[in-house]
Amino acid sequence: MNFLAHLLLSDDFGPVMVGNFMGDFVKGKQVEQYPPAVQRGIWLHRTIDQFTDTHAVVRQSKERLRPRFRHYAGVVSDMFYDHYLAVSWEQYGPNTLEEFTQKAYQVLQGARKQMPTRAQFMLPYMIQHDWLVSYREIEGIRRSLTGMARRTGFRSGMEHAHEELKEQYEAYANDFHAFFPDLVQHAKQFLLNG
Repeated sequence: MNFLAHLLLSDDFGPVMVGNFMGDFVKGKQVEQYPPAVQRGIWLHRTIDQFTDTHAVVRQSKERLRPRFRHYAGVVSDMFYDHYLAVSWEQYGPNTLEEFTQKAYQVLQGARKQMPTRAQFMLPYMIQHDWLVSYREIEGIRRSLTGMARRTGFRSGMEHAHEELKEQYEAYANDFHAFFPDLVQHAKQFLLNG
């Protein structure tokens, strides 16, 4: 999953959310450098990624994407799933998408100095361009994936992934709605047990 899902699944507006947001930027044992509540968010991020990567429905989405996007099929499916989460926010999220994201941006901005350098650098752009709300539109997904394509050292084709999203919109929507409730339960269980 991508940023929007990770933030929603944090189930609070505090250190767990901060850790979950920066999970991709913290490698290996670097997790031990952070306070326990932030560590919990990083571990939540990792369990979300692991659960997502091994779920049968997500594998189905990635197999559909693999011929066009090869190694980047997982990145593309993560972005597609954040699109469907944004589009169906009233089904899964609290308040409105705009209210949730503004509160999340405030929390993240308040913790920016404790984040890894790459996360510190990226966060202002995310807030300025309101990436999380932009995921609701296919154009927002196109912009995000085009930016990712520019930052990869290889030809990924991700700048064209929005075409795949349009062509198979219902198929990916069905995948997302079959998968996401399972992920919500998994994240809740992790937070209850952790």
